[in-house]
Formats: sequence, structure tokens, C-alpha cells
Amino acid sequence: MPRRRRELYNKEICACSIFGAMNRDGDRFKGQGVIEAIANMHVRGNGLGGGFAAYGIYPHYQDYYAFHVMFTGNSWEAKRCAKQDLEAFLCENFDVVYDEEIPHGDETLVSDPPLVWRYFVLPSKSGEDANRTEEDYVVEKVMWVNTRIENAYVFSSGKNMGAFKGVGYPEEIAEYFMLDREYDAYMWTAHGRFPTNTQAWWGGAHPFGLLDITVVHNGEISSYGTNRWYLEMYGYACTLQTDTEVIAYAADLLMRRQHLPISLVAKILAPPIWNSIDRMNESEKKLLTTLRMVYGPLLMNGPFAVIIGETGRMIGLTDRIRLRPLTAATRGEMFYLSSEEAPIRLISPELDSVWTPNGGEPVVGELKNIRMVKDEVIPLS
Repeated sequence: MPRRRRELYNKEICACSIFGAMNRDGDRFKGQGVIEAIANMHVRGNGLGGGFAAYGIYPHYQDYYAFHVMFTGNSWEAKRCAKQDLEAFLCENFDVVYDEEIPHGDETLVSDPPLVWRYFVLPSKSGEDANRTEEDYVVEKVMWVNTRIENAYVFSSGKNMGAFKGVGYPEEIAEYFMLDREYDAYMWTAHGRFPTNTQAWWGGAHPFGLLDITVVHNGEISSYGTNRWYLEMYGYACTLQTDTEVIAYAADLLMRRQHLPISLVAKILAPPIWNSIDRMNESEKKLLTTLRMVYGPLLMNGPFAVIIGETGRMIGLTDRIRLRPLTAATRGEMFYLSSEEAPIRLISPELDSVWTPNGGEPVVGELKNIRMVKDEVIPLS
């Protein structure tokens, strides 16, 4: 490439790293291998964001929602006031059974860390709140905190799981939160960030999550404005300044609230192009045309590869023409997803199977099972 073109071409368009590992028997394991795998893709990030989601880490509090909260601000006083306001809100709306600062190492390991605390809570619903599901109640309160309490952000809110994230390379974030020593999980997902359009701050690192759904993402969602507008009609508030947040909320809306199977969720987020739909049989054409009409604003435009985690399940999905890489593999009871094959081979040199999922076709690892969701069409009645 001529020198002048090389100087002008200064936007990174293919980076960010994602990785996931799941034991399908439900056996919990340390995160060291996952940390080594994501660190192997060090060059895909630039040190402005890293993070992990871990499932099964709170067996002693497995029936309680684990709120991971960061308190930001330019001074200790600002963080203290945010924490005071948050705790007053929690006492009014939840039964808090235990809370503590999330264990961490030397603060010089990372840049400008916030105060990060965890609370194990159960909703204390009354009156009109008693008519809603427990999950909807929690989501509403999380949205209230993230829009109303200055310098307080609930970034993880599921049961028996948690997200850990911040500004730094993922291996630095793992060391800061002592993930290799403090936690055992049956599923880990990880992210190394190379932000292209948004600022680097602790709340903007991946994973993004709501309840037990988490998302790590490599790509750029150019339809963010339309997606955000649609989700706000359902009560979701996008406050964390990155396009990945809409994927997490869309997954919650479609998978939890509307109970759609992942085969349809994939066709909503990454539908076939119209030319392909036109060539389908009438049943498929009717279904996919209806999905495009009803859920058109949730179509995720732009290149992306995501790993979606939820209790008992790990899902990989790319955009419909696969502009971002994703590799899947298995070894015994282990199921892996990664931006590259090399990190999988690093921690599991021998594999039973390894493949590249097709664009727009999800691959799903579940406890006791693994399946590729392909051409699974539910006809309209």
C-alpha cells in the first residue's frame, strides 16, 4: 500500500477479540485458560477495554440477584455519595442479604478504577409491582438506577453469575479482579476491546448484560439509533455509550420477554437479504417477511460477531454475510467459541471438532447438549 494511502487509512475495522468456554456437564473450572486464550489475541485490542462474564460463581447465593455496581466520579466524595444514594434506593425496593466490595488487586494494574461493589438482593414488591414478573421488576429498577442516580451503574444483575470489566487489556482486568483465583464457573466469556466510535471508560467495556444475559461483541452496529429507538419503546434505557448495549437489550426482549427461540432471534437480528427471501418457498417467505415487518427496527446493520451468554447456554452468532470471524470447537464436554482458532488450540491442543458457523446461523452450546441451529423455520399458522 502506498505510504499516503497507509497514512489516510487509520481506522481499525476488524479488531476486538471474543472468546467463550463452556463445560456442558455443568462442572465449574477456573478462568485461567480463558484468560490465556483472550490474551493470545492481545493484538486485536488496544488496552481500552476488557472484561469477562462468569456463570455459576455464586452457589451460596444462587437464588439472589447479584448486582455488580460501579461508582464513578472525580473524587472519593462523589463515589461515596453515589454509593449512599444507591443503597438507599436498594433498601426501599429490595431485601439486601449481603454486600461487599468486589475483591481486587493492586489499583496500579488498571487506569482510574471506580469503586466496584456487589449486592445480593431479592425484590420486595408491593401494590402495583406485585402484578409484574420478578424479572421485569428487576429490569425496571436497574434502568432507574442507571438513568437517575448520578455516578452509579449496575452493570451485572443476574443470578449466580457476574460480569467483571474495565479499561485495560483483558488479562489486566482479570488480574485486577483476581479472576483466576477467586472464581469457579461452568461458563466463561471474554472480550478484548478496540473501540472505534465511542470513548473508553469502565462502563463502556464488555460484557454488556441485563439479568443473566451477557453479550461480548466484535463489530460495529450502524443501525444503533434505530435499534435504540425501538428498544426504548419497551422501557430499555441505553445509557452506557456503546452500540453493544442494544444487542444485550434486544436479546432480553426477544428471548426472555417474548420467549422466541434462538432460531427466530437470529433471523430478526441477522435476517437473510431480500433477494434470498424471494427465492424461498412460500412458508419460509411468509415467516421471514413477517419478521422483517414486525421487527425491522431490530435488524442489526453492520458487521458483527457476538457471544451471548445466559444461564445454561452459550450462543455464537455473526452478521448474515459473516463480516466478522467466529470459530466454534468441541473437546469432550467442553464447547468453545472464539474470534480465532489459535486461542482454542492454545488451551485445548486436541479438538474433537472445529468449524466456522455460517453467517446469520447461530451455534448453541447448552448444558448436556450442543446444536447448530440451521434452517429451523417455524411456519406461520
